[in-house]
Amino acid sequence: MTGSGEVERVFREEYGRAVAVLTRTFRDLDLAEDAVQDAFMIALRRWPADGVPPSPAGWILVTARNRGIDRLRREAAGAGKEAEVELLRSIPEELPEEGAVPDERLRLLFTCCHPALARPVQVALTLRLLGGLTTPEIARAFLVPEATMAQRIVRAKAKIRAANIPYRVPEDGDLPDRLAGVLAVIYLIFNEGYLASSGERLVREELCGEAIRLARLVDELMPDEPEAAGLLALLLLTDARSAARSGPDGELVPLAEQDRSRWNAEEIEEGQAIVRRCLRRGTPGTYQVQAAIAAVHSDAASAEATDWRQIVELYDLLRLLAPSPVVELNRAVAVAEVEGPAAGLALIEAAPSPGYAPFHSVRAELLRRLGRARESVAEYEAAHAVTDNEVERRLLEQRRAEVAGQPTSDSAGFRTP
Repeated sequence: MTGSGEVERVFREEYGRAVAVLTRTFRDLDLAEDAVQDAFMIALRRWPADGVPPSPAGWILVTARNRGIDRLRREAAGAGKEAEVELLRSIPEELPEEGAVPDERLRLLFTCCHPALARPVQVALTLRLLGGLTTPEIARAFLVPEATMAQRIVRAKAKIRAANIPYRVPEDGDLPDRLAGVLAVIYLIFNEGYLASSGERLVREELCGEAIRLARLVDELMPDEPEAAGLLALLLLTDARSAARSGPDGELVPLAEQDRSRWNAEEIEEGQAIVRRCLRRGTPGTYQVQAAIAAVHSDAASAEATDWRQIVELYDLLRLLAPSPVVELNRAVAVAEVEGPAAGLALIEAAPSPGYAPFHSVRAELLRRLGRARESVAEYEAAHAVTDNEVERRLLEQRRAEVAGQPTSDSAGFRTP
């Protein structure tokens, strides 16, 4: 691998760790990030000519630390020698050995996801500081102006500094609630990547990949937290379908119609193995149950071979752990496969309407299967009206046209994306 290629690899793998280590060293997020970026810029100049050092990650840490100290010295110079000596005394003389600080990135992750920060800010900081994504990249991913995203990140760092938000993993008593927030941020990043909320693209692979990397990091650093493992399994099993979700013209292919030979076998194997470990623990949580549902889907060689009864049972458990309109809607989908579309529709109509696109599209499909074409068309139109993603909108338009022009009959099975 060339020097510049090695810099790119080390950046992807070590940027978050380097920022985390130096944040603790300097107690300043901005200084740590600037120093790490400087180190990588120096690496881009030197490594292609001088060769890659024996320990690239260690080289980045040492170089970044020295750059940070140089900057602090310059800033302290005006206050006199005594201030400079005091400054240097406050900085640890040596960096921790590579691999000896497995919790440093966790400290940074929990800082980024502190409950004092709004959820969109938590997402942006996590991608910026742990993922190394640039501000323009994050802005493009979430379809906001670059200036808006930059302001969001600057204000978040200022709030961390002004509110003296601690740079640490929470105490045991606070950990479950705080971990739930961290996992929610990672899941939100993945969901935005897997089905973009708006725009022309169906999938933003870079966000899916970053969410899986963060989930893997949390699982590795907190191996006794079953929900961290459950989230990783859920993301792997869901991401495994990505290649089959788009047709040759970029159209959305629903789950029942996907070519399962295109599913990622390695991700399925890893995700299923994690689910089995979670089941042996016997402490079910929301992410673990969702992962188990995804595992049942991945077990089936075809949509027709899916064990829908088992999926209904898993949704019964999920609605006890985390009741929500989304859970009720997905359970109705499974019930419709077991007991027929009338049973599924009855469940949907008995629950309060959340008024979002999947509710309307699910209802439209069940009505179609019951031969109620006019009502089905109206529901597809309602779903289309509240959908911003162009790929989804095209699928809804296609389904509406099919129903509007077909005789009323109960034909193909239920379609879920």
